[in-house]
Amino acid sequence: MKNLKGILFALISSGTFGLVPLFSLPLLVPSLRPEGVAAIGIPTILFYRFLFSSATMGAVCIYKKTSLKISIQDLAVVFFLALLYAATAKFLVDSYEYIASGLATTVHFLYPLFVSIVMIAFFKEKKSMVLLIASLLSLLGVGMMCWHGEASPALFSGLILSALTIFTYGLYIVGLNKSRISNMNFDSLTFYVLLMGCLIFLFYALLTTGIDTITLKADWMNLILLGFFATFISNLCLVLAVKHAGSTITSILGSMEPVVAVLVGTLFFGEYFDWMSALGLFFVLLSVTLVIAFSKQNAT
Repeated sequence: MKNLKGILFALISSGTFGLVPLFSLPLLVPSLRPEGVAAIGIPTILFYRFLFSSATMGAVCIYKKTSLKISIQDLAVVFFLALLYAATAKFLVDSYEYIASGLATTVHFLYPLFVSIVMIAFFKEKKSMVLLIASLLSLLGVGMMCWHGEASPALFSGLILSALTIFTYGLYIVGLNKSRISNMNFDSLTFYVLLMGCLIFLFYALLTTGIDTITLKADWMNLILLGFFATFISNLCLVLAVKHAGSTITSILGSMEPVVAVLVGTLFFGEYFDWMSALGLFFVLLSVTLVIAFSKQNAT
C-alpha cells in the first residue's frame, strides 16, 4: 500500500509538471501573445512561478499548523536541494532557446538512469531487471514521442544545457531520499524548497533583466496556475513519492511528464504528433504498468 501511494504521488507529480507548456508558452512565445504586447522574460516567469507556489505551500502549513522550525544544518541541506531544483528549471528553459523542446525533454529524461546508477553504486540498492527494462522502455517511448523536427544550429549548447538537468534533477531526487532531511516533515520541506527557489530567482532577476511588469489578467492567471499546478502540486507530490516509493521508482514514473507535455502541445498548440508518437506513448504507459506490477509483487 505504501508503494502504491508513492506511485500515485509520482504520477501526479510528473503529470502536473508536464503542464508547464500549457501555462508558460502563452507567456514566452511572441506569436501567442496579443498584438503589441511583448513576451515576458524567463527570470520573471521563474520568480513568479516559485513565489505563488511557496505562498500556497506556506498557507497550507499555516492551515495545518505545521511547525516550520528547522536547524541550521538542515537549512543548509534544503538550500542545496532548492538550488538543484531551481537549476533544473533554469537549464531546461534555457535549452529551448538552442534546440527543439522535444529534443531537450528527451535528453532531460535520461535522469532516471542516472538516479538508478547512483542508488545502486553508492547506496547498495538492489538491482532489478524489471526496473531496468521499465527505464529503457520509458526512454525509448519518450524519445519516439519527442525526437522529431530539426534542431537549431546551436545544437551543442542546447545539449549541454539540457544534459545538465540530468544531474541537477537526479541529485535532487536522491537528496530527498538519502540526505539528513529525508525524515523531515514533507510540508515544511516543500515550503522551504519553494521559498528558497523564489529567493534564488528574485536575485537572479534583479541581477539580469529585472522583473517585468505584468499588465494582462490572462498573464497573471497563467503565472498563478503555473505556480500552483506545475510547481506546488508537482513538488509536494514528488516529496511524498520519494518518501513512499523511493528515488528509483519515482524517477522512472517521471515519464508521465513528457507524455502530458506532448499531449498538451498537440491538443492546445497544434504541435507534431504521428504514429511514432503514439507508439512512444504506448511504451511509456507500458513502463509505468511494469513499475506498478513490480511494486505490487514486492509488497506481497
